[in-house]
Amino acid sequence: MTYDRSAGLVETRRALAAGEVTSRALVERALARIEATQATLNAFRIVRAEAALAEADAADREPAAGTRRPLLGVPVAVKDDMDVAGEPTAFGCAGAFRAAAEDGEAVRRLRAAGAVIVGKTNTCELGQWPFTEGPAFGDTRNPWHTGHTPGGSSGGSAAAVAAGLVPAALGSDGAGSVRIPAAWTGLIGIKPQRGRISTWPRGESFQGITVNGTLARTVADAALLLDAASGNHARDPHRPPALTVADAVGRDPGRLRIALSLKPPFTTVRTRPHPEIRARVTELAEELARLGHDVEEADPPYGQIGLTFVPRATVGIAEWVRDAPDPALLDRRTRDAARLGRLLDGAPLRAARRAEAVLHRRIGRFFASYDLVLAPTTAAPPPRIGALYRLGGLATDRAMIAACPYAWPWNVLGWPGVNVPAGFVGDGLPVGAQLLGPAHSEPLLVSVAAQLEAELRWHERWPPEPARTTRAA
Repeated sequence: MTYDRSAGLVETRRALAAGEVTSRALVERALARIEATQATLNAFRIVRAEAALAEADAADREPAAGTRRPLLGVPVAVKDDMDVAGEPTAFGCAGAFRAAAEDGEAVRRLRAAGAVIVGKTNTCELGQWPFTEGPAFGDTRNPWHTGHTPGGSSGGSAAAVAAGLVPAALGSDGAGSVRIPAAWTGLIGIKPQRGRISTWPRGESFQGITVNGTLARTVADAALLLDAASGNHARDPHRPPALTVADAVGRDPGRLRIALSLKPPFTTVRTRPHPEIRARVTELAEELARLGHDVEEADPPYGQIGLTFVPRATVGIAEWVRDAPDPALLDRRTRDAARLGRLLDGAPLRAARRAEAVLHRRIGRFFASYDLVLAPTTAAPPPRIGALYRLGGLATDRAMIAACPYAWPWNVLGWPGVNVPAGFVGDGLPVGAQLLGPAHSEPLLVSVAAQLEAELRWHERWPPEPARTTRAA
């Protein structure tokens, strides 16, 4: 195999299994590309060069012993809110964090599948914002336009995959943090059903609104990584029925009833989609209709769902802040959010948690009329670096809600969603659309995403090669 950045997870796995390339060669090339682009893109917080090469050598020895594992020797990355044994889990924060004693469950399962973890990717402080910037690590930049953010909070994972540094990566999604950066970097981003990929050692990350998910260039790659990482720790509180999502790639979904939802859920900030984003998402709806689906405009009955989100999000921030080695080093916006979380950690949190069952019933009835929802992933294209980071607390919240009002309700529900590329706006900035479904609907969403991908071929478009500051890969 002639390796270049276009080799995705499925192709890399095939080439390794066929003996066309070694894991060491792939990891060396991934490390070289990371090194060459770190000053430009700044996708990684930690690069495990020595450890990853040793793991690659071990993977190269396994086939001789008859070992076959689904991701044996494949280099991948994980977001820096996931524990990797021997590495700190700083989650975008400054301070001297202790090294994790053992892998988190998602990372353990990736290793069990044979994957080589080349590093941990950058994320904004405690994953709160749709940008990946901060004093602890600098600015992570969008490979399509380095003056713009790749989004957040899984912005490092998105930048790494979009630039071809790794074929796929894990991120986490508590209010769109996989889907938003996937939209803004032209990727597939799968936010699975709550519990599909374990968040252990935190059984409920951010009071259950945050899940781990996958970012990749193709639907097949994202589904393959999802299947490899899926599964539960024995003490996980959420244990959905097992699914093999990759089997749905290429499967005919049949004729579906699809709701095109362009109206944002109610928030305290008036917002509407950018006209070009509205046009791109409408074009996707027209493509789905050409594929034989019944598409009509309809909005899920969200109601006052936002009232259930804030207590869970802020209590979750307070829980992470308690574990920070030096909370005084945290952003003032983080400390303010944690203070609010401590106030809401009681009756307001219990009420928010109880409301989820009511929302499941009300919004679940919508899926008696429709099989899935197509909605914008964001209302705005990726902002310029620094546009949101330099704002104060209230101004950040207002700007964030205005730019990203669509993704977070599915975190409250715990149901799956998939970002698909929707094209470009303005000066070539990527934007995306969400396919949203009811509980355990990942196979249906993946089959529709793959159907669109086969027609639109979005994975064949690449950002320009990022500027290299060291030796070439």
